[in-house]
Amino acid sequence: MGNALTAAAANRLFLSGNDAVAHAARDAGVRVAAAYPGTPSTEILEVLARFPGLYAEWSPNEKVALEVALGASTMGARAFSAMKHVGLNVASDALMTMTVTGVEGGLVIAVADDVGMSSSQNEQDSRFWGRFAHLPVLEPADSQEAYDMTRAAFGLSEQFCVPVILRLTTRICHVKGRVELAPPETHEPTGFVKDPRRWVMVPGNAKPRLPPMFEREAALRVEAGASPLNRIEPGRDRRIGFVASGPAYMHVREAFPDAPVLKLGMSYPLPLELVRELAAGVETLLVVEETEPLVEAEIKAAGIACTGKDVLPRLGELSPEVLRRGVARLRGEALPEADALPAQPVFPRPPTMCVACPHLGIYYTLSQLKNLIVSGDIGCYTLGAGHPWNALDTCISMGASMGMALGMDKGRGEADGNKKIVAVIGDSTFMHMGLQGLLDITYNGGNVTVLLLDNRAVGMTGGQDNPATGRDIRGAAAPRVDFPRMCEALGVKKARIRVVDPYQLPVLFKALREETKIDEPSVIITDRPCVLIDDYKQTPPYAVIDDTCTGCGNCLEVGCPAIHVTRRDTAIKPSGKAVDLAFVRIETSACTGCGLCVQPCAPKAIVHAAPVVPVRFMSRS
Repeated sequence: MGNALTAAAANRLFLSGNDAVAHAARDAGVRVAAAYPGTPSTEILEVLARFPGLYAEWSPNEKVALEVALGASTMGARAFSAMKHVGLNVASDALMTMTVTGVEGGLVIAVADDVGMSSSQNEQDSRFWGRFAHLPVLEPADSQEAYDMTRAAFGLSEQFCVPVILRLTTRICHVKGRVELAPPETHEPTGFVKDPRRWVMVPGNAKPRLPPMFEREAALRVEAGASPLNRIEPGRDRRIGFVASGPAYMHVREAFPDAPVLKLGMSYPLPLELVRELAAGVETLLVVEETEPLVEAEIKAAGIACTGKDVLPRLGELSPEVLRRGVARLRGEALPEADALPAQPVFPRPPTMCVACPHLGIYYTLSQLKNLIVSGDIGCYTLGAGHPWNALDTCISMGASMGMALGMDKGRGEADGNKKIVAVIGDSTFMHMGLQGLLDITYNGGNVTVLLLDNRAVGMTGGQDNPATGRDIRGAAAPRVDFPRMCEALGVKKARIRVVDPYQLPVLFKALREETKIDEPSVIITDRPCVLIDDYKQTPPYAVIDDTCTGCGNCLEVGCPAIHVTRRDTAIKPSGKAVDLAFVRIETSACTGCGLCVQPCAPKAIVHAAPVVPVRFMSRS
């Protein structure tokens, strides 16, 4: 009895949705898993990489990751790929053809939508890809369902020879719950079968595969109607019936526990007969979906009366409070009293860089230079757009800094004739989607200075390794990219490639000033590790001599969060001009001794902190 209880307890875990998906992929017998890190999906591969017996990798980008997974599938192996919503945009070229070829071994694509945009530049709805690519879409509502649906997705994939999209959201990815694990499966690869008519997608081979793809979609629609993943849950209050999926279903259940609900676990293809069944038994049908009205539009197109986005917002999470307000509007009732209260103001906490971040000196230097247009990219360095630097002018998508900079150069008119164009990009982003942009700059003679920020980590998503770190996903030694040689191979003249220490502000300033004056492509590579990874070596901290500090505030312009203002004052110059003063101290316990603040300090008031002398206690013997 004791052993049985112990075994049962071992199969009950407290997991986030990301953890649950990883455990499910392992238990489904996945042989190959590939991803590019991106919040909120990052942890899936990090967890998978800890499991023995399967191959896991960080790929240079999501397209490569999905192609690796497809390659494994062609061998008859079960394969898995994970990415955030914008990552599927990158992978879509492969996606839109593998739906035509189909798959051999089960292939599941976990896509995490950042509903509410907590860490993304847009809020797109990945359910569109199911319709666009004619693929089934599964939507778990909690961690247990994330585990169960991932397991089910592999069976569905092999049953219909189709990739399956597992649509997650930030809430599902990060909220934890109890998960019961099922017995694991073993899945041996069946072997590659040569079939050029299937795997060589030239037009003559692709055209005959389109009718079977549509037949497959029709069969999947039948499967959706019969699947236990879709179910009608009865309710006593039949004034409104809800159609919901994912975390929106949980919010409906919390806000309206007595209402009938069609829970969509397999949300595409849509089980229209179940929708009709629910609609026939309620006064009003309300579709609750995050974020776009996809299901609502399909239900209306089928001639079934429903409502949705006319009372519910098209952005953000549909929390119980939001649902109650929407239903009150639908019924013509007054808003719930608690919900009618104005939102309480929250103390602002703008995002900032870490203490001693190697990007601090870069943006300090950019902020000191005049007549620059700075094209930015996606990563920690996007924060350079904020206070106190205000040194980033654009940020669109990964790798866009390169193409945008070239377009700025070629599209400039007389008004911007004397402006210098600088593109800022990180090491991982450069390899993800920036290589082609630099090649475009050199090939087409762009007058652009590229700042390639090598901090030896995918910093924004937690310091993951990449081809520039010399380590793989498990920390084992791997070849490290040589950025100077790579840039030279892409067409940048060797004389126009510099490697600088971003902590040495005069050197960085000189390099930027000189390279921006030259009318040809140049690359400045900054070489300092992220302060949050093991490669970073801390040095003795600094402190401020209070009596020496003049309040000039130069150190504050570096933007280091270890520097705090203790007192503000105003001084009147002999000319009569008022000058604002800011007297500071350094939080020595946070300072890592990078020395960035020392360099602009005019009165030399910042010095190494006095070492703490340990207290010695004498015995009474």
